[in-house]
Amino acid sequence: MPITPTKKIWMDGEFVDWENATTHVLSHTLHYGMGAFEGVRAYKTPAGPAIFRLREHMERLARSCKVLMIDLPYSVDELCAAALETVRVNELTDGCYMRPLVYLGYGEMGIYHRNSKVQTVIAAWPWGAYLGDHGLENGVRMMISSWTRHSATSMPTASKTVGGYVNSSLAKDEALRAGYDEAIMLGQDGRISECTGENLFIVRDGLLITPPPSEAGALRGITQASIVTIARDLGYDVSFEVLRRDDLYLADEAFLTGTAAEVVPLHSVDDRVVGSGTPGPITKHVQSTYFAAVRGELPQYESWLSRA
Repeated sequence: MPITPTKKIWMDGEFVDWENATTHVLSHTLHYGMGAFEGVRAYKTPAGPAIFRLREHMERLARSCKVLMIDLPYSVDELCAAALETVRVNELTDGCYMRPLVYLGYGEMGIYHRNSKVQTVIAAWPWGAYLGDHGLENGVRMMISSWTRHSATSMPTASKTVGGYVNSSLAKDEALRAGYDEAIMLGQDGRISECTGENLFIVRDGLLITPPPSEAGALRGITQASIVTIARDLGYDVSFEVLRRDDLYLADEAFLTGTAAEVVPLHSVDDRVVGSGTPGPITKHVQSTYFAAVRGELPQYESWLSRA
């Protein structure tokens, strides 16, 4: 999706004009992919813009840096404050998408990264539905990718590592070229891992099932965890179970979750229609509750919102 420029980007403690937020072509991360990032959304609420689960995202960013042995120069509190100020400075009252990024800059070259300068940025811009409004309302067509998710012995799957998303990019490109909306990736053992940037849920006999976090290389999703809480609050049973591709084919309903994608129903997987081919009642119930929560309409989830 195209980016709509805003006024300022937070870079290492200062706000820089959008067009001047640049880095050198010999920055270490550009060559070797050693870095960590997050995706965060802010929403318009009756009390002003609010960032959804901001602290959890920044805590995960810090954990990613720890896994990669990158010395993050800011505390979680400082990063949260910077994110809130980024929304305010750019007057993003209708909400936005945010990209915190920790990367290694110019000054050292070669595989070893520990001597490279650590740089931190937070950008924010208006961004619509990642998989389109039609997908949100009617469901998306999915395919099982020929690219498998990283093994935990080849990449740190608990970290949102910059270079790790080459894996996702290849799968996404394959799906779009084949005429689908998104790809589902299997783990090294052939079990369902996740999508290119989202977790998966199926509904079977009224039970919501999602692969266990970190199983088959899947990232521990913040939106996934939020949906588990919401679904249980609504009275649904939720189970963490390993899934195979035929579990998706035979599901009554299915949907994916992620910060960018939000909550999106699945229309079909590998040309097998999921359920009736339209968003099911449980999916719609969970989806509508999620959007009410992020927009500040449900007091029980107010603690998930950080006001800008």
